[in-house]
Amino acid sequence: MSTGRVSSNEELLALQRALYESRNPTRRWLHCTRRDWIAGRLTRLAADGRRAALEVGPGSGVYVPLLARLFERVTVADVHHAYLDAARVLAADHPNVAVVQDDIRQPALPAASFDVVLCTEVIEHVVESRAALVGMRRLLRPGGVLVLSTPQRYSPLEVCSRIALLPGVIDVVRRVYREPILPTDHVNLMTAAEARRQLREAGFEIRESHKSGLYVPVLAEAGGESGRRLAAWLERRLSQGPLDWLLWTQYYVAVAGARD
Repeated sequence: MSTGRVSSNEELLALQRALYESRNPTRRWLHCTRRDWIAGRLTRLAADGRRAALEVGPGSGVYVPLLARLFERVTVADVHHAYLDAARVLAADHPNVAVVQDDIRQPALPAASFDVVLCTEVIEHVVESRAALVGMRRLLRPGGVLVLSTPQRYSPLEVCSRIALLPGVIDVVRRVYREPILPTDHVNLMTAAEARRQLREAGFEIRESHKSGLYVPVLAEAGGESGRRLAAWLERRLSQGPLDWLLWTQYYVAVAGARD
């Protein structure tokens, strides 16, 4: 791994930690809503008696303490040293958490060894998402559950982000937010139809799906808390309707079928 890549990952770690406490109400709401939805599904899965969990791509480690509380055995896997190091710091306080370097596209972890796999905001960074999904299915026991989230390809936030990150424009955006703004490195954004197709082809049956996170340009930056409340009101009306592709994040709870 090059020094430049490590530095980039360390910057992303700092950014990810700050997002949940952002001064911008909409930015904070978009990320906290996702965190809370996923936490609720993990809590429910643990209550159903599932004991072994894997998180693929932990980022700054937002879910590591929760996973450690909910499950008897937790494994955290990534290919990048910066993320693994951050996870090890958290794992030091949780003896039931193991941190390993592994590539989910060709996992070296034992097959059929987990009841739950969490993969949130990861596959948009992986060109070979089909291989990643097949790898996650391989690691799940038959009947095991994947909790997946990834951005929607044509959501306003993703479209506007591509503009906001252009040279020159990004400097203006940073002055508006007065917080770190970094390239997202989203190389594999999918529509809901494509995400569903890839899940089915990998051997998953979708049991639950959800979408959240409405970003309205200008309102998000200048509307403050009133703008956030209006976005939340609009989100509720768009959710589950024909315009739900406007919402930022798509979520899936999918069950692994028997291996071929």
